[in-house]
Order: sequence, then C-alpha cells, then structure tokens
Amino acid sequence: MKFYFALWYAKAINFLINLVSKGRGSNLSGEKALKIDPRMVEHFKGIDYAKVIFITGTNGKSSTTNLVTHILRKNGKRVVSNLEGANLLAGIATILAKEANMLGKLDTDFFVFETDERYLPIIYDQLPAENLLITNLQKDQVQRNGDPDFIYRKLASFMNPKMHLYLNNEEPRAKSFERFTDHVIYYGVEKHAESFVKDETYPTSACPKCYHKVDFEYYNTDSVGPFVCDNCGYSSETKPHYLVEAVDFDNRSFEMDDVKFNMPYDLPFMFYNYSGALAVCDDFADVSVSDAAAAFDSFKNIGGRFEVLKYKDKTIKYMRIKQENPDTLQSTLNIMASDSEAKMVCFGLYQVADFIPFYTNTFYAFDCDFKPLTESNVERYFCFSPHVCYDTANRLIYEGVDPSMITTLETEDIATIFAEIEKADTDNIYLITWLETFNKMKKYIEEGK
Repeated sequence: MKFYFALWYAKAINFLINLVSKGRGSNLSGEKALKIDPRMVEHFKGIDYAKVIFITGTNGKSSTTNLVTHILRKNGKRVVSNLEGANLLAGIATILAKEANMLGKLDTDFFVFETDERYLPIIYDQLPAENLLITNLQKDQVQRNGDPDFIYRKLASFMNPKMHLYLNNEEPRAKSFERFTDHVIYYGVEKHAESFVKDETYPTSACPKCYHKVDFEYYNTDSVGPFVCDNCGYSSETKPHYLVEAVDFDNRSFEMDDVKFNMPYDLPFMFYNYSGALAVCDDFADVSVSDAAAAFDSFKNIGGRFEVLKYKDKTIKYMRIKQENPDTLQSTLNIMASDSEAKMVCFGLYQVADFIPFYTNTFYAFDCDFKPLTESNVERYFCFSPHVCYDTANRLIYEGVDPSMITTLETEDIATIFAEIEKADTDNIYLITWLETFNKMKKYIEEGK
C-alpha cells in the first residue's frame, strides 16, 4: 500500500503544479513520493527492462536524450522520458508517476532516461535497464565528482554481461566499458573542417587500461578523437558501427550510411550526440537511419547550449558551458576562435554554489588552450561577476593578453553588463555565463529596457 499512497500523492502534486503552470517541469512530486515509499520506482508495473535505456556521461547526455526521444516520437513510437525533470532518482519517479495509471501501470514502447553519472548506480538498483549509452567521462564538478576515474568506478559497479552498451568510439574512458559485455555498439564522428590537433602543453588522457599516455591522431572535440595507446595497444575502432561522415558546415549537413541529414545545430560537440542518438534509434528502437533523417528538420534542443540575442545593434552569441568542466569551456573557445571576424568576448563565470563551502577556484580554465582565441581578432575582453571576474582576467593575462584589452567589473547587474557591451565597436559579441544570468539578460531585452 505504501506504493499506492506514494503514487497517488505524486499524481496529486503533479495535478496542482499543472494548474499553476501548465507544462512546467518539477521533481517535487518524486521527491515527496520517495519519502513515503523509498523503493517506489521498482514497484511500477509494465516496465520491460529490455525497453529501457539510460543515457549518461559528463557532456551531451541531455541533448542526446532529447534527440532520441524526438526521433522516436516522430516515427510513431510511444516514449516515456524525463525531458521535463531532473536526472536523479526523484526525476525518474516524477515522470513515471505522471505517465502511469492509478494502479502504477505504464503502457509505452520505450523508456529513454537521462541519468546523472554519479547517481546512476542508485537508479539502476531500482530500475535495472538493460541498455546504456555513455557519451564520455571527463573532468567535471570536482567538489561533487572528484575525478573521472571515481565516476568510472561508480558505473563499473553495476556493469554485467547482459547489458547492451552504446559507447563513444573516440573517448578512451567511455569506450573501455567494452570489457564488461559482448553486446557493444560503437558510434563516432569522421574528421571534419573543425577537427584540430594540439601540442604537449595541455593535459591529455591516460589509458584506462594501462594508465600510460594516450595519443590522439586529431580531436573532434577536446579529449575526443581517434586514439591509440602505444604501450598496450588499446585504441579506437577503425570503423565504428555508426559514423557521422561528410560534415558540411556551409550547407549544415552530414551523412550516415549514405543518408543525408540536415544539421539543426552545426556545433562540433553536437556531432557525437547525433551519432549516438542514431545508433540508439536504429539498434535499440528499430527506427532506421533513413527513417530518422526527417526528424532532424524539426528538432529543437531543450535547454540548448547556443542561443543568439539581438540587443540594439549587437548580435550576442550565448555559449553555455558547465562550470568546472574544461572540455565544454574548450569547445566554446574553439568555436569563438574559428570566427575570424572582429569580436568582443564576455566571460561571466561565477562561483559554484552546489553546497557549502561555495567553490570559486577557476583552475579548470588552466586546462584549456586560450591561444587560438587570443590570436583570432578579439577586439576586447569583458570579465564580470561578483567573485570570479579577476580569476578570469588573470587567466587571459597569463595567456599574454594585454591588460588594457580587458574590462573587469565585479558585478552581476544586467544593465551594467549591457552598458559595457554597448561600448564595443564591433557588433559581434560572444557571451559565456550562467544560464540564470543569460535568462535575466533575455528578459531585460524582452521588457525593452
């Protein structure tokens, strides 16, 4: 009976939330229901674990989950997915309670869940999915996640030979989970116009098998590309099962298996999301690559990491990153550097307030190569935020930027930020900051201030 009380309580909360703000995502119902029945998720009926896939990893799990769900629904499949909720156990409980009937039974074709990589063992304990896609395991949120090997051990704790794994062929840690099962599908991305190489100045990956240095032929995104360990021979596959090919930035297209796709987002870090999503749709859900192609035309990423604002005569290109994550920061630096036009670059990095003590160290920026950006026709740099603006400015100075080119303001006042942007001679503005700050800037423009 505990399960039924928890289910009905969650449904009541969901109903009330829908009255207040229709379509609003919330984990409140799942959090409250789990207090009544901590094992609530395992008690739902009608779940075939062979039809459940978890999508996890440091970067790309949200976009990949969104795309998989979009493709399947466009092809007539019924899908339960946590697009409106979080990726912890409470988020899973919330969406299951919302989609189940009053007796806790679900009737759908597939379950597609984004899952937090650290807490996935807790979710798996109640919902033992037989399918798992791993995007990558990289440095991220050191307070919470420690180092990538800590997360690796968390995921390894529940791996078993029955699992079907979808692995990023060109990310060494993710690919090495192949050792746990014979049911492995590899996905990857072919070399393209924005692939790059880098020198020995910046950290590279250690082999997850023998811990010697891994050599990359080139990078498609930071720390991701064809690789080999000269010590033990561990390497990426020459030809993964699913491969994004013929990337054409001018025409915003790519190909897979001779099928042409329109790219909704022509950003290099999205290509692995495309490849992984197509692998899942074809192999897991029996939606062929050709049948998936049409869905790309209408795909809009939820909570996307690249948006454009128009403010007076300025075009502001917002580049959202995960703070404490050098790989996402490096990707945005590479994108800005690839623009040869004169530009102003605005950094609004903040302290990370996950839990006390709040974390203000910006060491992760020193893992990144700023040189291509500093050599790419930047007119001016603008560093703002109450706590981290000076750290950001110092990182630029260490890279050789003349301090006279840097404006540093210890502020988060939106009017002040826009006033500084207005001073730029160029209309080409790049912005890296928290989503909350960006949304305030967006609202400021919408209100005509």
